[in-house]
Amino acid sequence: MLDQITGRVRTGAYGPDPASLPIALAFSTVQAVRHGGRARGYRNEVLSLRIGSAVGSCAVEPGELPADTITDCVGATVGELLDHPLAAVRVAALDAYLGHCRPHGPVHGARRFGLPAGSSLAKSRLRASAVVGLLPLAAVRRVLVVGVVNSLLEQLRSHGVEYLACDLKGGTTEWDEPVHTDALAHLDDCDAILASGMTLGNGSLDPLLAHARATGKPLVLFAQTGSAVLPRLLGHGVTAVSAEPYPFFWLDGGPSVLHLYGGAAR
Repeated sequence: MLDQITGRVRTGAYGPDPASLPIALAFSTVQAVRHGGRARGYRNEVLSLRIGSAVGSCAVEPGELPADTITDCVGATVGELLDHPLAAVRVAALDAYLGHCRPHGPVHGARRFGLPAGSSLAKSRLRASAVVGLLPLAAVRRVLVVGVVNSLLEQLRSHGVEYLACDLKGGTTEWDEPVHTDALAHLDDCDAILASGMTLGNGSLDPLLAHARATGKPLVLFAQTGSAVLPRLLGHGVTAVSAEPYPFFWLDGGPSVLHLYGGAAR
């Protein structure tokens, strides 16, 4: 699906020729966190590219980006970066382009969900409430969660919904449940899918989309990676998206915003 969206960008379906739009700014954001009261922490690294007021982003494994990636991106056009050998650069460039041409807002089908100022844990929990609320909870027995975020699991537990936690890193959840590394092996064991936008960046989204289309199961995406890309998949296997462009909720204690697409209005 990423190739299809990129093809539409190249033919002008969403706006100007990507070869006419240079990247003004490239940067990475590195974060380590361990919320108060939580037994485990984690690290994030995100590559971001800017066009005008739009910032496109793609999460990567910490330390994965070559040292010269950011320098290579600055001044290059979106058209050039859509052919970059690194998937993270291609995704971030596509995200920046679509964020510039299709900004989040009611005109493009988004509902604004404000996260008030607060601690990182308080904001994480409120975000989780919004994301889980995009699932048809009354009709869901077990959710396949691809990309483990403990606040999301906590929300599912509070609704009495079972889940299978999956993440390429493996390990265990906050409640010492195993985290499966092969999400595709468990698709038939769930009746809904809740997946991170990181699946776009690591190439694992397409089989989730194919399964959702073939079975009619709800597929909800929570996206910092590709937040402007993934709403383009609504009606093509995706039922709802929580889009969160840069700056992300974890960057400071001030207010921030989610843009919700599909699902039930709140």
